[in-house]
Amino acid sequence: MLAFPSTSPRLSWHLVLQALLVLPFFSLNVLVSAQPITMAGIFSRLPCGLDEVDVIIAGGGTAGLVVAARLSDADPNLSILVIERGQNNFNDPSIVHPILFLSHMMPTSKTTLFYQGSKESELNDRELVVPSGGVLGGGSSINLLTYSRAQRQDFDDWGVPGWKADDMIPYLRKLETYHGPGASSTHGDSGPIQVSRGPFEAVTSSEEDFLQAAAQVGWSEVPDLQDLDTNNAFSRNMRFIGPDGKRQDSAHTYLHPRLQDGNHPNLHVLTEHLVVRVVFEGKKAVGVEFQPNPLFREDGDTTVRTVRARKQVILSAGALGTPLVLERSGIGHPKFLTRAGIKPVSPLQGVGENYLDHHLLTHPYRSSLLPNETVDAIYGGRIDLNELFQTNAPILGWNAADVTSKLRPTEEEVAALGPKFQEAWNRDYRDKPNKPLMIITSLNGFPGDPTGLPVGQYLSVSTFTVHPYSRGHIHITGPGATDPYDFKTGFFTDPDGVDIKKAMWAYKKQREIMRRLKAYRGEYAPGHPPFKKCSGAALIETDGPLTDVEDIIYTPEDDAILEKWIRQNVGTTWHSMGTAKIGSRDDNGVVDASLSVHGVERLKIADLSIPPANVAANTGNTAFAIGEKAADIIIKELGLGN
Repeated sequence: MLAFPSTSPRLSWHLVLQALLVLPFFSLNVLVSAQPITMAGIFSRLPCGLDEVDVIIAGGGTAGLVVAARLSDADPNLSILVIERGQNNFNDPSIVHPILFLSHMMPTSKTTLFYQGSKESELNDRELVVPSGGVLGGGSSINLLTYSRAQRQDFDDWGVPGWKADDMIPYLRKLETYHGPGASSTHGDSGPIQVSRGPFEAVTSSEEDFLQAAAQVGWSEVPDLQDLDTNNAFSRNMRFIGPDGKRQDSAHTYLHPRLQDGNHPNLHVLTEHLVVRVVFEGKKAVGVEFQPNPLFREDGDTTVRTVRARKQVILSAGALGTPLVLERSGIGHPKFLTRAGIKPVSPLQGVGENYLDHHLLTHPYRSSLLPNETVDAIYGGRIDLNELFQTNAPILGWNAADVTSKLRPTEEEVAALGPKFQEAWNRDYRDKPNKPLMIITSLNGFPGDPTGLPVGQYLSVSTFTVHPYSRGHIHITGPGATDPYDFKTGFFTDPDGVDIKKAMWAYKKQREIMRRLKAYRGEYAPGHPPFKKCSGAALIETDGPLTDVEDIIYTPEDDAILEKWIRQNVGTTWHSMGTAKIGSRDDNGVVDASLSVHGVERLKIADLSIPPANVAANTGNTAFAIGEKAADIIIKELGLGN
């Protein structure tokens, strides 16, 4: 996803500014909240008699709903209960229409969870806010919809038997029906997720412009960047958008069709409820405690209830939610459990540690693009959304991100970044050509508050580095589901300062690309470092494209300004991972290769908390694949579908 420059020590700019983005979205949000959705199998209060099921899935996000659907397919008689803290997303206009993804960044959004971090000295004492899916479908319902897959090296580097790239390809193929260029050996043709370019085709010229500029900087275009093997190139973005322009989230593709077809009578979903903890009898998971989510209950009811599981409990509350449930259940480092007054069930020191995210910055530029080539008129309130809905305008099926990449520096650039960077490169990258350092993605529009913004068409670019050495953490401070938590992203805490060097290199490279676009008309200053006017790195405005462009030479003073600005403005990519990783107990692992939690029985985890290391991709595809792999594991262990 996107993050924008910060003007507050507490909240990232993209959260503050969205409070002002009410003009285009206010009536839409009122419409959605005023029409509660009811459908078979989904309820906001647990029905009488449903106090025991075969399988409980704690969390109705991307991976959790994949698991629920596949288990129900394997045995329709298996009783399954999904407990989701958010609301039903069925046919919510802000979810099914990709163009409206930015509405979920509003601080008042009821589809998004905002995890507030503590002050971090490496980030100018800012308290980063990390969004996460807070609605049925989880992140797949609110993300930027970019189809981006991990590299072969990523899966292989996890070093987990059964989870290497060749093991994961069948699941990557199983989840998708792919409508783009690429080989059938790695892409699927019969899965529930439709992957396409979408129906909006009015941006070809800006795509071509971006790609020709990237080629001038040394990076060529390839037809398929998501085949697990291609690297160091750009490609046109494929998306989690169907040819009909609708978002492909896990609820609308895996869950809702099964609730509507009459063939899955034992698949149940409880929305608007928080999972407090897993209930154990000795070391055996036998159910969960849950309570109404206060966000959706006007009667103030917070009564804690219990539902039992005869066969399996599966945690799928995400990389920020799952470790908190584990610790409230007595699984975690004893010091955090004791602090919160929790009796240990299984002491696992890795719970809540190893927090991973990608370090992201987004930079706006003035451009000569036409009004129908950006989202600026929509987000600026100059286009009537109702007219777009009435005509089913193709632009509704666009996410404004048209070109993406996976990139590596040259050997000369590596050497220029200093001896510590060179050492890290030689150790972790040089002999792994499949492993990129950064992703650049174009965005046709201004990525922020349009209030007071000069009317025009903007072109932006996001950069995020994909294998940070920095690590963060999240832990409980009390036993309740609504008690405060202790959260730090850990951005730029790596002792050798390699991560900040990566971000500085990324800024410089994206700027060289943008300066070579025919549509380039200068940097928009609030989204860039305040280089001095006398510097060769100074920001400019221009009435036409630049000619005979030479790379900017940054002085040590420029680099100091750039580093300070990055620390003040870096943000999350919404790509939280790793807080309950696969691994041995001696290596602070939380689950084994079968996703079983160490030290207890009948408890598994299936979400983005389980990867032991990061991936060079937006994380949505990896979450879907984890769900498919987890379902296969559980189906076999329960002896279903035989």
